[in-house]
Amino acid sequence: MIKTSSMGDVIHALPVVTDILAARPGARIDWVVEEGFAQLPRLHPGVGEVIPVAIRRWRRALGQAATWSEIRATRARLRAGAYDLALDLQGLIKSAMVARWTGAPIAGFSRASAREPLAALAYAHRYDVPADLHAIERLRSLAAQALGYRAEGGPRFALSAPALDLAWRPRGSYAVFLHATSRAEKQWPAERWVELGRALLGRGVSVVLPWGGQAEQAAAQALAAGIGAAAMGEAAPLVRVAPRLSLSECARLLADARAVVGVDTGLTHLSAALDSRTVALFAATPAWRFGPYWTPRARNLGEDGTWPQAGEVLAALKALGSFV
Repeated sequence: MIKTSSMGDVIHALPVVTDILAARPGARIDWVVEEGFAQLPRLHPGVGEVIPVAIRRWRRALGQAATWSEIRATRARLRAGAYDLALDLQGLIKSAMVARWTGAPIAGFSRASAREPLAALAYAHRYDVPADLHAIERLRSLAAQALGYRAEGGPRFALSAPALDLAWRPRGSYAVFLHATSRAEKQWPAERWVELGRALLGRGVSVVLPWGGQAEQAAAQALAAGIGAAAMGEAAPLVRVAPRLSLSECARLLADARAVVGVDTGLTHLSAALDSRTVALFAATPAWRFGPYWTPRARNLGEDGTWPQAGEVLAALKALGSFV
């Protein structure tokens, strides 16, 4: 399987593994993914070898001999897999190029269905997939057509968060605020995060703020300062900016959370895939295409194109059983 990026897209492809193994028990499924997301396919017990690529990094260093050495090694590793089929779930020219490195017949989207129609020229088998399906269902449909089975029922992620000791976490119940996103139009207003955080602290639920880069860390620190602490003492609910976390550590943090609130970003999709209580905030992007729909432990808010108020999020969390 080739699904290299982005984080949310990689997570959306995980149910394909479950589908394939249900229809073709004993199948060997290896996954080609960008090096920064390599920990995600490993959360699924049905994935065999995870083969990282560094297309983003390679593009910036095409003049360096080390880059071409890495590319040759990756091509040799893929060719050595002796695959029966390369399934390109990305539909981009770059993913089609990587699929060709396997030397196997390639299955992918038709020209009418691929995000980059030229990618379809590399495929031996091309399949039409309606554009009006949820992103997950598009991938499930493609894989089912390519391998000759029916993708029935809702998506099944079958993920297992690694057993990690996150000693820095607050004691007791905590909520995770996934506030960070690469696109400004996806950001929920800061004052609503603050209002929600204070409301949760008042109900005895601590707040954890993860981050990725320096700008996100600064935003997390600003939100933490705005939310403040509801009480004093080690056992009291508090707001904490997380240290830098790996994706595996993020998975453990989300799996153990009492509640997760997040904008349309990869970690929000991961939270719902782990079946944590999740409220996903949409306004700039369509929830019908990207939002979690497969579990009763998730809610999508903002589907009418307007950002929800903090009180609406609090009510959704209460309905999910995050607090009494």
